[in-house]
Amino acid sequence: MRLHRNLTFAVIDSIRDIFNEGVYADKAVEKALKRDKRWGARDRKFVAETIYDIVRWNRLYAEIAEVKAPYDRDNIWRLFSVWCILRGIALPDWNQIGDVPERRIKGRFAELSRTRKYRESIPDWMDEMCAKELGEEIWTKEIAALNVQASVILRTNTLNITRGVLQKKLKAEGVNTEFVPNHPDALILPERANVFKTEAFHSGYFEVQDASSQLVAAYLDVKPGMKVIDTCAGAGGKTLHLSALMENKGQIIAMDIYESKLRKLKVRAKRNKAHNIDMRVIDSTKPIKKLQGKADRVLIDAPCSGLGVIRRNPDSKWKLQPEFIENIKKIQQDVLQQYSTMVKPGGKMVYATCSVLPSENQEQVNHFLTSDAGKDFTFVSDKKVLAHISGFDGFYMALLERK
Repeated sequence: MRLHRNLTFAVIDSIRDIFNEGVYADKAVEKALKRDKRWGARDRKFVAETIYDIVRWNRLYAEIAEVKAPYDRDNIWRLFSVWCILRGIALPDWNQIGDVPERRIKGRFAELSRTRKYRESIPDWMDEMCAKELGEEIWTKEIAALNVQASVILRTNTLNITRGVLQKKLKAEGVNTEFVPNHPDALILPERANVFKTEAFHSGYFEVQDASSQLVAAYLDVKPGMKVIDTCAGAGGKTLHLSALMENKGQIIAMDIYESKLRKLKVRAKRNKAHNIDMRVIDSTKPIKKLQGKADRVLIDAPCSGLGVIRRNPDSKWKLQPEFIENIKKIQQDVLQQYSTMVKPGGKMVYATCSVLPSENQEQVNHFLTSDAGKDFTFVSDKKVLAHISGFDGFYMALLERK
């Protein structure tokens, strides 16, 4: 493959923004792809995938290149050169690329690959903490799976279409998909494509949602006509799934502390033709108190470390800190204590995270069940989804019932 200057410079600038300016990788990629409207699909693919690659393997490449963040311009070119050598890409004769010791790079790669924290390119603290919680063997398999680029997965919006018809419509638009076993609404793309440009998307026939995430709403066991509260709705991926499962009947109250996220949900709900969703901002304890003991079902998709979804957000490996995880555990327990009060007797609640850590998952549920707020609940079941077993994101969900 031949490198092109304008594409390579877009990659270099994005790496600088991510590691020096704290820009999120997805935002940096979005900005990079707007640089030149003449770029074709292959150009855009090169830019996006190269940025994500260098972010995903940053520790390994930085160790080989002997550079440390924040990076000056020369450092970033050294990282890029390591990426090229390890992928067998011929380096062009450009001023920015000096002498590159190809044999030393390959030798260092072989040497460092023997140690998990370098091979999987993760911070020491993360490697130690996850190995301690999951065990060496499971963590070794899990982090390897979490470093594989995530597939594009769609969730059929069954309010408007069936999975089979959606598959045919997408094929007619040049997008090939396959059914995902044990995920009744899911379609996976064997090859990546910009599905947001399709007529099927604009018609509200699907949402992009990982297969593991699609398990959560189904786990809540909703029925048409129920009163359901999604307490940490965000932009509403699971809320929209709940609406489809409820066949647009009954009421879903989508709550979040961020009004901006609920505004995005409003737009998505309109496109999905999901009409049974009300939105409420949690700006005080009042909205929760008003709903005490009123809900047939409550979903708590709790804030978490996001360790189960680092395939999609590889920069979180560098942005996450141990203090954040300790703090988020306190928030998870607070959220459980407060939001569980909205479940009515005989009603059910799901606590879910996109983390693989038992301390954010089973331990939080156990702690809740032994507290005053949790004594009225019984544990029904839980589901642990690990990326190395499922091939999808890491997730956890627990179903509890109020006596």
